[in-house]
Formats: sequence, C-alpha cells, structure tokens
Amino acid sequence: LAARWGDGVDVAWETSSGGCKHVQSTADCRNKLLNSIPGNLQGDIEELLLYNNTIQVLDRASLLPYRQLKHLSLPKNRLELIQPGAFLGSEGLHALSLADNRLFANYLLTAAALAALPALRTLDLAGNQLTEDMVSVLLSNLSSLESLSVARNIIMRLDSSTFTNLTQLLELNLEKNYIFEIDQAFEGLQRLQRLNIAYNYMSCIVDFSLTQLRVLNVSHNIIEWFLALENDDLFELEVLDLSHNQLLFFPLLPRQSKLHSLLLKDNDLNFYQLLPNGTSLEDVTVQFLLVDGNSTNITTVRLWDEVCYSNLSSLRLLDMSQNQFWYLPKGFLAKMPALTHLKLNQNCLETFNLSEQDSLDMLTELDLSQNLLTELWVDADAGPVLPSLQLFNLSTNMLETLPRGIFTHTKQITTVDLSRNQLNLCPQAAGQNPPCVDIRGIATLTHLSLAGCGLRGLGGHPFQGTALTHLDLSDNQKALSGGLGWLQDLTATLQVLSLRNTNLSSATVNFLAFRSLVGLDLSWNNLTALPASLGALELRSLDLRDNCLVALPADLAWRPLGRSLREVYLSHNPYNCCTLGWWEALQRVERLRILDKSGVTCDYDSQRLKALVLPEPILWDCRWRTANMALFYLVLVLPTCLTLLVAFTLVFLVFKPKLLKMVKSQCGVSSPY
Repeated sequence: LAARWGDGVDVAWETSSGGCKHVQSTADCRNKLLNSIPGNLQGDIEELLLYNNTIQVLDRASLLPYRQLKHLSLPKNRLELIQPGAFLGSEGLHALSLADNRLFANYLLTAAALAALPALRTLDLAGNQLTEDMVSVLLSNLSSLESLSVARNIIMRLDSSTFTNLTQLLELNLEKNYIFEIDQAFEGLQRLQRLNIAYNYMSCIVDFSLTQLRVLNVSHNIIEWFLALENDDLFELEVLDLSHNQLLFFPLLPRQSKLHSLLLKDNDLNFYQLLPNGTSLEDVTVQFLLVDGNSTNITTVRLWDEVCYSNLSSLRLLDMSQNQFWYLPKGFLAKMPALTHLKLNQNCLETFNLSEQDSLDMLTELDLSQNLLTELWVDADAGPVLPSLQLFNLSTNMLETLPRGIFTHTKQITTVDLSRNQLNLCPQAAGQNPPCVDIRGIATLTHLSLAGCGLRGLGGHPFQGTALTHLDLSDNQKALSGGLGWLQDLTATLQVLSLRNTNLSSATVNFLAFRSLVGLDLSWNNLTALPASLGALELRSLDLRDNCLVALPADLAWRPLGRSLREVYLSHNPYNCCTLGWWEALQRVERLRILDKSGVTCDYDSQRLKALVLPEPILWDCRWRTANMALFYLVLVLPTCLTLLVAFTLVFLVFKPKLLKMVKSQCGVSSPY
C-alpha cells in the first residue's frame, strides 16, 4: 500500500490487483493483455480503464461486483459482442467508451445490452465499422444520452430515423464517415448544441434551421453552398467552421445570431460584383417570372448583390485565408465592429483600405500575408487607424512602403512581419531618398521580421525609440556590409537575432555590445571561424549550421558562451576529423543539447564521416598525425637552436681576450687583496 500526497491534504491511495492499479476510486487496467473483465478489483471502484486489451466478449454479469461503477472505458480491444445482462448491477453507468472495436459483428445483441443503461449520458462508438442502420438500432433505447460519438465509421446517409428519441443529446460527433446526405436527421434533437460533421462528403447545406445549435463544424467536406433559413429567428450559433471546403460564395448566414467565430479558410471564395478589368456588375439585374395559377408576378433582383443582411455585430474572429478574394466590398468590415482577429492571408488582394468606412477599432490581429499587395490605403481624415492592433502580418507581398503615420495610433502593437517585401527602413544613407518604412518611436514593438526584404544602404538610427527583443534580418545579402552599427539602439533590449543567410564571412564582427542576447542564428553564412566576441556572451541558443567552419575554439566549453548554452546547431560544416577536441568537450557539457548531433560530420582526407561515431582506426591515425606534427616541429626547431648555441660559443671563445679587456676597462683597475 502506497500513499501519494496531492495538493493540500488530499491523499490518493494506490494498490495493485492482478496487474491493475487502484488510484482512489479508479482501477487502471490499461495495456495488460486481459481477455475478460478482472473479477478481483475493489468493489467500490467508480471508474474502470481497460484501454488496449484483448477482450472479445463482455459476458453476462461480468460487471456485477462493481455496483458503483460510473465510467467504463474499453477502447482498442477486440470487442465483438456485449451480451444482454452484461451491465447487470451497473445500471448507474454514466460514461461508456467502446471506440475502435468490432461491434458491427453482433450489433443486435449489443443493442439489447445497452438498453439496460437508463442513466448513460456519454457513449463513444467511434471506429466500429457501423452503418447508419446499425447506429439507429444501437441507439434506439438510449434516450438519456447527452454526448455521442459515432466518428470513424461507415455512415453514408442520415434521416429522421437515425437519432430517434435522443431528446437529451447536447453533443454529436459524426466526423470521418462517408456522409453525403442529411435529411431532417437533427430536427428532433431539440437540445443539441455541438455538432461535428467534419471530414465527410457533404456538397451543400441548404435551409439550415438548427436555431439551438451553438457550435457547427462542417470543415473538410466538399460544400459549395451554405444557405441558412431566411427568417428573423434568433440562432444561438456561436462558432461556424466551414474551412477546407469548396465554397464559391460567401455563406448566407442567419440574419440574427450570436456568431463570434466564422472560419472560411481554404475554399474558393470570391466576391463577383467587380471584375479584375474594372467592370462593375452592380447594376446588372435578372427578372424572375412567377406563375401561380392564374396570377403572374415578375420579380427583379440584382444578379450580384453583395449586401450582407446578417447581423455580425458579435463576430470576433473571421478567417478567410486561402481563398481567391481580390477585393472586399465597400463597407463589408463595417458590419463587424467587435472584430478582433482578421485573417486574409493567401488571397489575391492587390490593395487594402485600412480606414474606408470600416470600423476596426477592436482589431488586435490582422494577417494580410501572401497576397499581391502593392499598396495600403489610409484616409487622412479617417481618425485613429487600428488603435488596438497588436499583431500585423504583411509578409510575402510586393510592398515598397507603408502609409505615413500608419503606426501613429497603434499604441499596443508588439509584432510586425514585413518579410519578403522589397522595402527599406528609414532613415536612408546620405544622398539616398528611396521609399522607406519608418518604425522609429514605436515603443511597444518587440518582434520585427525583415527577412528577405533586400535591405541595403542602412545608416543612422532606424530603430531609435523602439525596444525590440526579437529581430529577424535573415536572407538580406547586403544588410551587414557596413557592420552592425545601425543596430546600436537595440544593444540593451535585443534578445533574439537572426542573421541567417546574410553573407556574413568575417569572424571579426563584434557582438560584445549585445549583452542581452540569448538566441543567435548565424546559419547559412560563410564563417570560417567563430567570431571571437561571441565567447563572452551568455547565449542560450546558437545556430551555426551551413557555414565553412573547420573547427570551433578548443576552450569554447569553458568560456561564458559554453557554460550558458542550452541548445546549439552545428551540422553541415567541413570540420576536420583530427581536430575535434572541442566537439568532445561540448558533448560533456551538462544541460547542453546539440539538437542536430546525428547530422554533424567531419572531413578525413576525401571522406565525410559522422563525428558521433568515428571509426577507431581513424582516431588512431589522427593521434599519430598529431604526434608526428609535434615531432616534425621538434626536428625543425632543435637543429636551429643547436646551431645558434654553437655559433654563440665560437664567437665568445674568439673574442674572449678582447671582451675581458673591455670589461676591465669599463669597470676600472682591480684593487689588490
């Protein structure tokens, strides 16, 4: 008997019975190769875990000794049959997991056994190769269910008979089936709040009318249309996930709802009132002739009406990334005053207006990356622009500059990504006046990415008034041609610096001023030696991959750098196999992880070998080479020293009399004794 003390005064008692562990009221019998329910467990257990065993049949009365059982977990067994009466004595069971078994084999008898569980609230039947007819039979007498999963089965069609009598159901998971049609299957589920139909084959959702639903996930289908019922009923819908489908048009949402998250990622969405050649279809109309008995009506409507009639005042997250939008209708975002996260990355936007009649005062994250942006617009008279913005992603566009004063009112911004644009920073070097981006004075900015911007001719103080902690300058071949002087305003705050692929070749680059650095990326450069100034820094992460390093300093492990490092990358350098003393020393440093240890190689003659497992003959040869070099230098130095000694002796003997006379003359006449 062992006691485990938890927080406060709670005690968890752990015992063992037949290989199963007892922790308080739970019996843990997972991964024990059991082929039946153990009969020697404590009689007062409330939870029994039998994950990953080999049980094929749940026999009659097999749970009779455990009358207080509330949770039974049997996933990943070989269960084919639950005999009627198997739950005798366990009528109070609340949760039952039967996932990843073979219940399709005897589903009729299993259904009879499940009918004896009047208090069952949670049931997991995922991964049992069940059809819709089998599911209907298994659920026919489980009116108490509140949560049901029939995911990863072979259900193809749902109708009103599938979930009959499940009037208490709150959550239903149908993901990863083969569902292509749903015909009034959910109308009787008046309490249903969460519905997951992801990873199926639904092609459209028309007349959506589940007003009580709060979360609907229909992602990863082939949906082209989503049309909610057009009435003024209040929908409780809060989250709608239509991502990874084939939507052609912006979904027709309920007019009144509580929607706060709308996910439309990875579809074929676009707006069609304006064409890329400038043609407008705003006034194009179509007439419908409606014939009803003897009466005839003609209705005229706009062909492309982009007015959104839904109330989106509560929407906080809108994800329209990975679509085909090349513009947004005028006033589109104005209907979303509570919007905090807007994702428009990976579209075809060429321009974007940050202020035109659109209220984005609450926006904290704006992602416009991977578009075709050449210009951002800010109306001069629009007032404060993006006052709540914290993250602004403009990477991978075609921007050369940003509107003047764009960051004037962004008093909370912390992260800006301008990478993969052809732009430069202000101020420019004397005599140059190209377009540039001015980030000076943004006191809250801590993370800035300028990777692949083609930075050049930098001078002055481009980071004056900022407190950057993370700066990415990678893939700028000319950014460091004049040294690191233009980073002088960041020496006290900069913690992570990426100089990846910046054509850095000089080991004399001085990093001593950057005493706050904890992470440095120098990969993909032309360094032939480690910059000497790095030895005095207390970095925690260092990336030296893909350089021209033959060796690292032999005493690196004992310098401040070696003692502070926690992770380092060293691979893809032409290290010398016979000068790996530094490598052996680094491997002995406690708490240091060489993250690419298995990829570190060294050169020996014309061979490239793994430094981690050098063959013993090569190690011996390297030792002999080292010893032979020492002997070689001794042979060179010894004759020279002997020659000098002999020459000095001869000179002394030849000139000895003269030298003695000279000494006497200089020191005076000797006195008699």
